[in-house]
Amino acid sequence: MRPLIDRIVSGLQPPDSAVLEEARQASEQHQQAAHGNLLAHIPALHAVEQAPPAEPLPWPGSLRIAAFNAQRLKNRRAARHLMEQAGAQVTLLSEVDVGMARSGNVHTLCELIAGSRKGYLYGAEFVELDLGGADEIAQCAGQSNARGLHGNAVVTGLALEHPRLIPLEEHGLWFPGIDGFQRRIGGRMAIAARVAQAPRPLWIVSTHLESKTDPADRQGQIKALLRALDEIAPGEACVIGGDFNTKALPRGQDERHLLLEAPEAYEPLFADLREAGFEWRHANLARPTQTPGPTNKHEPPFGKLDWIVVRGLEASNPQIIPARDEQGRALSDHDMIAVDVRFSGEPSALQRVQPPGTGNRHVVE
Repeated sequence: MRPLIDRIVSGLQPPDSAVLEEARQASEQHQQAAHGNLLAHIPALHAVEQAPPAEPLPWPGSLRIAAFNAQRLKNRRAARHLMEQAGAQVTLLSEVDVGMARSGNVHTLCELIAGSRKGYLYGAEFVELDLGGADEIAQCAGQSNARGLHGNAVVTGLALEHPRLIPLEEHGLWFPGIDGFQRRIGGRMAIAARVAQAPRPLWIVSTHLESKTDPADRQGQIKALLRALDEIAPGEACVIGGDFNTKALPRGQDERHLLLEAPEAYEPLFADLREAGFEWRHANLARPTQTPGPTNKHEPPFGKLDWIVVRGLEASNPQIIPARDEQGRALSDHDMIAVDVRFSGEPSALQRVQPPGTGNRHVVE
């Protein structure tokens, strides 16, 4: 597996067309052994793209952190409104396209932050060999991807330092596609960075665990993440957020208390997080975060897939913000989650001034 990646660039290099064609042929023939070699020859999978804020914000004393599986980040305007609604100073995003036909063949993060004081970190999780799933292939027939990148991001107006891309697995599960669709090069990963102005070391991590796997494999991915944090941030304050794909957790209403009280009984990754000093009971609600999505892809009972876990910080005021645009249309098959975090002794989140329009009338508590 690739080591931790600390190469910082202003823009990820589009994959070479010859390499992509070689990959398509290998994937069609199910030449799984070719995956590692192809991964090694795509520079976009070996760098972190960083666009710092032009005028970084001062340390606010407490942080409102949100996490959101943006499902391609197709609707940037609505996603930005959702971030404002959450009052997020740091947003951890997964499933972010860059140069994909299905999301307009644009740099979605650049459009998301345009005209704001925010910057971003972006890491490519996969290079897409196709246009996407079956529905996306039909919708984008005749088009091609400008860059074909799909990954995780951190968006904030705060200055971030020491960015790292942390590979979590490189099995090549998606290389031949799932049922022949979404053929990809790459693997699940995390983006980590330290908040430059924080009075003590504070790391922010955006991650996305594999969906087409089992609890043991997800645990292996968290173990890889924790090993990396032991290397770059041993014992330091940290927030990890994203789509953990914890599909084995109970979904019945009468079992919801188990989501926070004993999730390790179903998803052993929580035992590893606890051993590493992370807690989740004050940072999450015992409610589902999965939704039907824009295409009614999922049906109830819905699962709690999205999490924020913290170490060395006090967490309070967890919320679930419905991921809908101003007309009530779904942006994603996940809702956004958010929480306030602070170092002990700093002003509480209740003392933080709420941005306009961030009342709780659209918030599930």
